[in-house]
Amino acid sequence: MMASSIRIIGVPMDLGQSRRGVDMGPSALRYAGLSPRLRKLGYTVEDAGNISVPVRDTLPESGGMAFLPSVVHACELIYAQGQKALTDGCIPLFIGGDHSIAVGTVGGVTHSTPAGLLWIDAHGDFNTPESSPSGNIHGMPLAALMGLGRPELVNLGRPGPKLKPSEVVLIGARDLDLEERRLLKESRIGIYTMREIDERGIAEVVREALARLQHLHRIHVSLDMDSLDPIDAPGVGTPVAGGISYREAHLLMEILADAECVSSIDVVEINPILDARNQTAAIAAELLASLLGKSIL
Repeated sequence: MMASSIRIIGVPMDLGQSRRGVDMGPSALRYAGLSPRLRKLGYTVEDAGNISVPVRDTLPESGGMAFLPSVVHACELIYAQGQKALTDGCIPLFIGGDHSIAVGTVGGVTHSTPAGLLWIDAHGDFNTPESSPSGNIHGMPLAALMGLGRPELVNLGRPGPKLKPSEVVLIGARDLDLEERRLLKESRIGIYTMREIDERGIAEVVREALARLQHLHRIHVSLDMDSLDPIDAPGVGTPVAGGISYREAHLLMEILADAECVSSIDVVEINPILDARNQTAAIAAELLASLLGKSIL
């Protein structure tokens, strides 16, 4: 059974990628009425404010891996917040920010006991500095959590990998780099591409993903808003056509809510600069409400 208290933790991180704007994602989600939506569901909601993240313009202009020390420092703060929220009996809900924050979110919530990870994303985020065509850190967090890449990321919070292959499922992938594809195949994690979703339907895919993780007592959901089709969610930095539809995304969340196993969440890559009337943040708030128990009847 899920906790009755939610702690919102903002992470205005825009250091993991080259496009600006995702640092405003937490504000956009708050503006979309995230807290009131969750209170209507009966939760006690505490907004813990934002993690301190350096202003990008104060850092080296070269970007990419030059931002690594700042990303690591922010993720160490995130890690501690995730660990504390669970200790306090809360569901930590991290609102980003780019997907590099997940090195901290997932690490923190698995500090004491294992958890399954549902990584919902158009991308694999399974690059290393050697495999990445761009050198952007937001394409590396899942690999780091599995023990691949820079030691500063792999050993963040505690030494070594934070997850086993049997604890990870990726849903919605449709844009993978060449070397990243090889790394993913070798990783032995569960992967459901958009082809599986198209052929089998989102309900069957999600239920099978949950079955893969049934040996674990709780699940962390990492929702990248670029997993959705950009027709529905245009406000993301790396949109990829042919994604999860609005209704498929809600059904995914509703099935997870029915399973009553989600104990922590992060939602990332909302870019208000690229959005239309805060549409993507509003959809993210709706999806989080569905994930946390809102239903049609």
